[in-house]
Amino acid sequence: MENLSQRYKKQFIYLILITAACFSACAPNRIIAHKVKKEFKNSAIIKQYQVGFALFDLAKKEMIFQKDADKYYTPASNTKLYTFYAGLKMMPDSIPSLKYIEKGDSLIFWGTGDPSFLHTELKGTKAFNFLKSTNKKLFFAPGRYTGDFYGNGWQWDDYNEYYQAEINELPLLDNMVLVNSTAAGSMHILPQTFASCFVKDSLNVKPFKVSRDFNSNRFNYPNTVIPAKYAQQIPYKVSSSTTVNLLSDTLNKYVGIINMKMPIDAKTIYNVKSDSVFKHMLLPSDNFIAEQLLLVYANKLGEELNSAKVINYIEKQYLSALPDKPKWVDGSGLSRGNLFTPRDMVKLLELIYGEVNNQEKLFSMLPAGGKTGTLKNAYPKTDSPFVFGKTGSLSNNHNQSGYVVTQKGKVFIFSFMNNNFVLPTADVRKEMVRVMTYIHENF
Repeated sequence: MENLSQRYKKQFIYLILITAACFSACAPNRIIAHKVKKEFKNSAIIKQYQVGFALFDLAKKEMIFQKDADKYYTPASNTKLYTFYAGLKMMPDSIPSLKYIEKGDSLIFWGTGDPSFLHTELKGTKAFNFLKSTNKKLFFAPGRYTGDFYGNGWQWDDYNEYYQAEINELPLLDNMVLVNSTAAGSMHILPQTFASCFVKDSLNVKPFKVSRDFNSNRFNYPNTVIPAKYAQQIPYKVSSSTTVNLLSDTLNKYVGIINMKMPIDAKTIYNVKSDSVFKHMLLPSDNFIAEQLLLVYANKLGEELNSAKVINYIEKQYLSALPDKPKWVDGSGLSRGNLFTPRDMVKLLELIYGEVNNQEKLFSMLPAGGKTGTLKNAYPKTDSPFVFGKTGSLSNNHNQSGYVVTQKGKVFIFSFMNNNFVLPTADVRKEMVRVMTYIHENF
């Protein structure tokens, strides 16, 4: 009887020790949660608008702190993280640029949505050189893209702005016209194909700015001298005829148009490595690349290039682990139709971290606070950044989601979403930076 009593006593003590150890292991994150909660509670700025926040311990796979993290927010360019993750799953190596067949003396080709094709920064030229080197007659077969020239919910009156290039199946030269002033004070236009489309408005003497007509490639500029060091990017109006004219002009050979469905045995030409495209989407937050990548992913699924259908596919195949069902409608985040929760963003970033499986590589692809990309000017200039993530901005909305490295070397995932504020964005950004710096310095 005494032995039995002693055995129960030992088991009881052992249970107490195990429980104490568990509580001890959890204690640091409970302390962090308490302190971060206090920072939010005492912030006079944060009280003035809708804020969602989630902080996650990557090593322990444990949510540390949440503030309205299950509520939906307009993510803006945080959406590009979804596009990025889909690319890691669907295009891990290289970006397909053209599909083609050879038929007699002709080479017939179809677009894949590849944004790198003759892109001014990515310099995707493999597909171009392939078309350039062939002795066969060239024919472009349009019709694979079944969406609109704008994404779901885009602002039509931003059509003249550099950040809203149109979407199509065979983008060329960023789908953009570049206007610069020369040393001699004249206007330089690229591609030169569009030079004849520029019309001086003799009645307009306002400050110099080029404005395209909404439904055509007519570019109007004022009857004033172009300023020194002037530079402007204007999206051109996409169409099949514009595509072949630009391609013919650049190749210096005729390109025709043919109505032909792409056969299943069409061959593929690849352009550039996927990582370089993802990085250029993330660092400067390139909307054009993000939207076109969705079509590249759709290309893998078959004939039709359709953003809505490929998003639906990605959600079903790769995003079932998200705690909340996202409302995802475009690749870039230009649309206010996108709605994500902070805890969804955190889970997505955990999936991205695991998929890349190389912290140094992943962090090099993301904006770094005080050093690179869209976070370069958000945090104080430094050679040792501690925040790596994606920003997202629309009027009255500003977000950051990513990874924060603490002074003790811990890596936390965070999502900080600020919506519906009327304060200057700079004030909201400053408060967000203050909180993230506090987390870095204290934990």
